[in-house]
Formats: sequence, structure tokens, C-alpha cells
Amino acid sequence: MIEVVPVTDAQGRITEPGLLARAEPVHRQLRPKLGEYSQRMAEVFSSGAEMAVALFNEEVVGITVYRIIEKTFSGRELYCDDLVTDETRRSTGVGHALMRYMEKVGAERGCDVLALDSGCQRQQAHKFYFREGMVIPSFHFTKSLK
Repeated sequence: MIEVVPVTDAQGRITEPGLLARAEPVHRQLRPKLGEYSQRMAEVFSSGAEMAVALFNEEVVGITVYRIIEKTFSGRELYCDDLVTDETRRSTGVGHALMRYMEKVGAERGCDVLALDSGCQRQQAHKFYFREGMVIPSFHFTKSLK
């Protein structure tokens, strides 16, 4: 059975440093350029992000990093920065468990929507998001400032 456990509290304070360290290899499957992991994640958490991990027999098999954002067009949004299932555990319910966890957190905190961005090249991830009931309401544009 997959269990989802918070690594931070609602203020982004790390409550499970051991789980954070164990999450790094899975997280780097999506974000290999995070730099020094614990320092970078502390910076991310200080900007309002939270983290939870999916455990299977005490092994970290997935992670999610998310935050609550107030927006003019979508209202209160639970925005998912990262959703990663270990590449050896895909299609085993890990992503689904993490999505349900975020939906529960969002509902408990009065969010109107759950949102995330996914790279255009990640077609397998998009199939998963569609199965989870997500839709594409708009394009997301960016411009590098560095």
C-alpha cells in the first residue's frame, strides 16, 4: 500500500529531514540540476512551497512539491511545482496517490483548483494528467531573464 507523508508543514518548515534526504534521488529524476539539494529545497520551502513523499514499504517512490497561491483568474490555487514517480514504479498508483493527497490538501485549505505545468515533450505524463481529470485551460508563456 502506498502511503503519502508530508515532509514539511503548512509553513514550509522541514518536519521530516530524513525523508527529505531519501527523496533526493527520485526528485532528481525530474530535476537533475537542483544543485546542493538540501540548501535548494530549503530556499524553495522558504518561498511557500511544501513537500510530501509517497512511500511503499518505507521506500520513497514518489514526491510532490506544491504551494497555495492566490490568483486573480483562478482564485485560490494549489499549484504543483513537481510531481515525480520513481521511473521503476510508474503505472503502479504512486502518481494517483500523490494527486489524491494534493486534492485533499487543496480541499482542506479552501482551494478552487489544482494546477500544474508539464513540459510539452512529456506526452506520457500528459496522458496521466488527462486520466486524472485535468484539462488544459491555457498556454503558459515564459521569457528568460538571465
